[in-house]
Amino acid sequence: MTTLPQVAPSTQVWHWQGQAIRYQYAGTQGKAIILIHGFGASSDHWRHNLPELAQHHRVFAIDLLGFGGSAKPNPSQGLPYTFETWADQILGFCQSVVGEAAFLVANSIGCIVALQAAVTNPDWVRGVGMLNCSLRLLHDRKRITLPWHRRSFAPLVQKLLTYRVIGYTFFHRLANAQVIRKILLQAYGRKAAVTDELVSLLLKPALDPGAADVFLAFTSYSQGPLPEELLPQVTCPVLILWGEADPWEPIALGQELANFPAVEDFITLEGIGHCPQDEAPEVVNPLILNWVSSM
Repeated sequence: MTTLPQVAPSTQVWHWQGQAIRYQYAGTQGKAIILIHGFGASSDHWRHNLPELAQHHRVFAIDLLGFGGSAKPNPSQGLPYTFETWADQILGFCQSVVGEAAFLVANSIGCIVALQAAVTNPDWVRGVGMLNCSLRLLHDRKRITLPWHRRSFAPLVQKLLTYRVIGYTFFHRLANAQVIRKILLQAYGRKAAVTDELVSLLLKPALDPGAADVFLAFTSYSQGPLPEELLPQVTCPVLILWGEADPWEPIALGQELANFPAVEDFITLEGIGHCPQDEAPEVVNPLILNWVSSM
């Protein structure tokens, strides 16, 4: 595939359900691709992917409600932080901004958002690319398979975090550069990818008003869809990429998702951790481009 000059992404704001949603885009021709980040991240987590993918396609990277530069309304205002809410946001974005069905390429919990969107309205989703999909191992329906001490610990922590003083104190201890760097070094297989720039990009939105409420709302969310429940309902093609060094989402469990008919390929990424698009864009970008071009 011919390499063309990269175009710097533009940043815009789209209003959805009365809330400001930030997104970035580049590219003027080709198929539409929407990049969906994971928990605690933003469209900036695709900064190494959007410009290269946009050499061949129209590419959008969106901040989910509650994250990045998007609005962070209190959950009590009627927009719960659930996968159904975020899927509706993605579908609304396809219809109002993109104007055509799109390929959804996502990381971590963003994969559940993409799958839910594909199930909710298949007409607007041409394919789903999943990078280290969240397996939601602390989901209510999965806890029963865990050892008793792990099964009991997570609900106890969730209960403690519902107390405002404890929850806010916990969040603000997490929302500092040193802790974020430590978490990233655990999650990333390629430690050199954990840069000052990356830490800053993740820290900045965490300091916004309302960020603590978003965090606490999601940490108490142990319900909703699981990937193995959504995949049997998906009718579009699915590509799975998995960093085998991911300490949070074990590849052995991830490989079980490849058994569903919609999954066309499962590609193991050696030495790469939880965020392949950021750790190894030179590996991920060609795989995405080849897949989209083959559709």
